[in-house]
Amino acid sequence: MANDAVAGNALRVAPAQPEATDDPVRGVLAAFTKDLVRGVDDTLTAFLAAEVDSLTEIDAAMGGFAATARDCVLAGGKRVRPTFAYWGWRGVVGGDAPLGTVLPALSALELLHAFALVHDDVMDASDTRRGRPTAHRAAAARHRAAGHTGDPDRYGEAVAVLIGDLCMVWADRLMAHATVPADRLLDVRRCYDQMRVETVAGQFLDVLGENDAASWSVDRALRVARYKTASYTVQRPLLFGACLGGADADGPLIAAYTRYGLAVGEAFQLRDDLLGVYGDPAATGKPAGDDLRTGKPTALLMLARQLADPAQRRALDRAGTVTGDHEVSRLADVVRDTGAAAGVERMIAERVTEALAALDTAPIDETARTALTGLATAATARRS
Repeated sequence: MANDAVAGNALRVAPAQPEATDDPVRGVLAAFTKDLVRGVDDTLTAFLAAEVDSLTEIDAAMGGFAATARDCVLAGGKRVRPTFAYWGWRGVVGGDAPLGTVLPALSALELLHAFALVHDDVMDASDTRRGRPTAHRAAAARHRAAGHTGDPDRYGEAVAVLIGDLCMVWADRLMAHATVPADRLLDVRRCYDQMRVETVAGQFLDVLGENDAASWSVDRALRVARYKTASYTVQRPLLFGACLGGADADGPLIAAYTRYGLAVGEAFQLRDDLLGVYGDPAATGKPAGDDLRTGKPTALLMLARQLADPAQRRALDRAGTVTGDHEVSRLADVVRDTGAAAGVERMIAERVTEALAALDTAPIDETARTALTGLATAATARRS
């Protein structure tokens, strides 16, 4: 049943053609990404409907739990990872290959992303995600409303861990629906597994940094960005897509994607660092200044410490202890006054330049080259 539903939705999606426009990048992205996102959403909706129904048969409460997991997956999001994977694939196969054959694999990356987000929110004790209560906060609220015994916060965290675990299993199950040769799917799986290992490595370093901020540095913060974000947001999804297309693992295209993906992925995280301090909550879905409240040792904060004068350094030492909006705003001003925000903007620009240089000589489909050029800018100049 689930296989039929996924395939039926996948086959309805065909590559669009670029719209006529003075900006070729805008035209390509508007034409292709819209259909891709719709295809991913349709695939996820059909797949998760069948999965929730199956789990509801176990117990009514299990059905409610599965529905919560489903809602975490479908509650918005930019579908960044499937988009990079799609263009990684399209760069290999060209514009005529049918999307339906790989759409389940591309969509599985959103389930992996949901797993990472739900667990990350527990580790960070975050209250909101995409403008809504995080999974653990929502579960705790339901515990209180039902009058259950025990600690509602502990219950919420336990439920969220299980939601993340379920999303990880769902990702594996959905990926198996891709209709590509079995030997190629093994290569895809190796890339996928490496992405998951690197994500865990980056997440551990992120947790360690919050508990050992005194020994952290800009270089170590960039290492976190490389493994926590660059790997599973840009670089590995691109390589994942290339594997789906049957690219030569030792060829120049993989080398170009690796270079591009690392540069854009690091820039993506650096933009997140800035948004974590200066972002508009209406756009980011999270309170402004959260990273300053927690003292997260991002590249931005580490660079600010490196550039600060003694008075500024004393102020920055309060990161992780400030709570009120006024205190957070003043600390954000200190970070900016050190020149760190401008420095991170330069780091982003340098990485975008590096990424575009990697594309210049890459042996890929020209439409994919145009799209990836646009994505390098769009993913790193965003406001959410």
